[in-house]
Amino acid sequence: MRLILITCFGTGLFRPASGTWGSMPAAALAWALLLLGAPQGVYIGVLAAWFVVFSVACVVFGEWAEAKFGKKDAGQIVADEAAGQCIPLFLLATIGVSGFQEATLTVGAAFVLFRIFDVIKPPPANAMQKLHAGWGVLVDDLFAGLYAAIALDLGLWILSSYL
Repeated sequence: MRLILITCFGTGLFRPASGTWGSMPAAALAWALLLLGAPQGVYIGVLAAWFVVFSVACVVFGEWAEAKFGKKDAGQIVADEAAGQCIPLFLLATIGVSGFQEATLTVGAAFVLFRIFDVIKPPPANAMQKLHAGWGVLVDDLFAGLYAAIALDLGLWILSSYL
């Protein structure tokens, strides 16, 4: 069970760009919920459960995973991406996304922004990797999610000003 969680159902084993693969299930889940017209509470509840499960997996199994894969924050460990990706996706519940095109564009933007910030790790995200075991795996991705949410909110605000 811990291998399934720490690799986000095996997506961490995909190559190349395992972090990108590990971010996809959360984005796909959000996209499906938006397309199905899930009420705001359901959307937030499902993403919150996803966020908690994969955050806890990082903290609880992080040290085990680093030993198993022989590296600090090894590429196979993507539970951190699965959790961090939820942060910009939470924002979408507040803006009333509807329809295929709008859901695809906004979830796509949240996904791309998260991946950009996860890769470049602006301060203090990069320094967070020094935290012990699972915390070091998780917290930098939570910062990436926060940065992505801010960038997404700003981008949507700018777009709404011109449309």
